[in-house]
Parts: sequence; C-alpha cells; structure tokens
Amino acid sequence: MTKILQNKPIAVIGAGAFGTSMAKLLSENGHETLIFSREKKVVDEINNKHSNEIFLPGAKLANNLIAVNDSELINQCTVLVNVVPTQYITSLYKSYNFDLNDKIIVNCSKGIETSSLLLIQDIFSKELGIDPEKYVDLTGPSHAEEVMRRLPTTVVAACKNHTLAVAIQELFSNNFFRVYSREDVVGAELGGALKNIIAIAAGVADGLGLGDNTKAALLTRGLAEIKRLGVALGAKGETFAGLSGLGDLFVTSSSKLSRNRSVGEQIGKGITLKEIQSSTHTIAEGVFTCKAAYDLSKRENVEMPITEQMYKVLYEEKPIKDAICNLMSRDYRPEWE
Repeated sequence: MTKILQNKPIAVIGAGAFGTSMAKLLSENGHETLIFSREKKVVDEINNKHSNEIFLPGAKLANNLIAVNDSELINQCTVLVNVVPTQYITSLYKSYNFDLNDKIIVNCSKGIETSSLLLIQDIFSKELGIDPEKYVDLTGPSHAEEVMRRLPTTVVAACKNHTLAVAIQELFSNNFFRVYSREDVVGAELGGALKNIIAIAAGVADGLGLGDNTKAALLTRGLAEIKRLGVALGAKGETFAGLSGLGDLFVTSSSKLSRNRSVGEQIGKGITLKEIQSSTHTIAEGVFTCKAAYDLSKRENVEMPITEQMYKVLYEEKPIKDAICNLMSRDYRPEWE
C-alpha cells in the first residue's frame, strides 16, 4: 500500500487554517500537493504570494504548492485530504463533481452532520460511495498555527485497514509531526467531534471567571459522557483515553487558539451566538455538533447532561446560570455511572 501512494499527487480539499497547514506539511515532506478552495482570492494568493493570510496568517507556503478551484487536477490525485466543514461535505463534493472512484480519503474534519446524524465516515461511505477500507480519520490535538510553526505534534490515523493506516503514517510523519495508528474509526471521530461541545462549555466557564475547579469538572465529566455515547455507537472505550479523546479535549478546552473555547468564552461574557457567528470567517464546529449530539443522545437514550445544557444555552437561549444550577443539582450517584 505504501508503494501505491508513492509519487502520486495529493489533494487537500479545503484551504482553511488546518487545510493550509496540512498542505504545507505534505509539500514540505516532499509530496506533490494541490490545495482546493472555492474562493478565487485564496487560490490567487496561494499561487502568487505563497501565503494564505485570510485563514493562516504568517504561513510561508512552498512555491510548488498549487491551489485550484475546480476538479480537473483534483481528479488526477489518489489521496484526498478532506478539511471541508462537516455540514458542507456532501454538497461540496457533489457540486464540484469530484471523481471519487478508487480514491483514498484522509479526513481531518471533526463533526456530525446535523441533518442526518451521520458521522463523517458515513457521509463518505453512504452519501459519496467511498469504500470504508479506503477511509482514514486523521485526528488529535493539532492546532494549525502550531503545526505551521513546526511545534511537536502527535495525532492518530484511524482506519479499518491497518495497512492503509501505516501508509498514511508514513505520508504525514516527520520530525515534528508524529502519527500513531488505530482501527477504531468510530471512537476517533466521536472523540474529535464531541470534545468541541465540552470546549464551548469550558470557554463559558472562562468567560464567567469560574476558575480551575470548574474547568477540571467540565473536562472530566465531559469525557465521561463522550465515552458513554461513543460506546453506545460502537466505539471502544479505551479510545477516549488517547489522542483523539483526552488529548484533543484538553487542548481544545484550554487553548487560546481554540475557536470552540473562544465561542464559549464570548457567550460567557454575554455576547450572543448570532453576534459571534456574524463577526468571523471561521466555523466553530462544536455549535453544530452540539445539536447533533443532543439528538443522538435522545435517540440512543444516553445521558449527556453537559451536552444537554449547552444545547439549551445555544439553541433555546437558556440563561447560563440556570444551566449551571441544573448541572450542580442533579441526583447524586457514583462517579463511574
């Protein structure tokens, strides 16, 4: 499998911050790399100035990194690295007529489709016809800004096909970006998606000035409910103690670089979600994931109290103080229930 991927062009679909950081990494690893953007001004800047100041300020991109906004060159690639926001994956791939026949998908997006409650792996298999054996989820604690700066970063490549997971490890790994492998795709995806909800809650705590005790409680109990839903959907419990679970939860809930934590912090300071969304180019996936996870928890009859209260704050305008009161006054129980 590794030899099959050698000397084949790689396409990164999505030129946001993380897509740009992955394209930069792959091109510097010596791979022929394309990056797709719908925005012509982004394509022109990458090709002419070798930068992407809109989405990843300060990045110096390789001169041989080519940006495109149509499918012609993309269709010649073997590996597509998906970094399209979750809610737009189906519509974008269909509208641009990407040829997905025999393609390998490396997914770097995190979320759950709100309209269907599909995980991203299921969007690609059920909606776009990708063989699950050719689908890899690349996930973990990896801020684009820090990858750009070549700070030591570790992630996990989750794939049902172990041979392909190893090949993807070799494509992406270098002396500052290390890739581990595992086979639990469901667990890896859910860890990466659901931690964004807890990160928003942690940001709310920061905005309210509630302190470290509160944040520790949110992360610990948040991980417990992430694991509950994950296991109910077929994931392995131990996955959530790894990079795609605890690791990603910690960095997203604590870092100033986290969009989801930042959204929560602004809400904690009294700024409305509508005001926040109208003032930024980027998408905090946790806002959408919160709705999808709330619906999944009801469908699967899984208790997710933090997710439920965040849903009511985001979508029903429940006062934050009331949500905190509801969480703190729940029935007493053993910790591991």
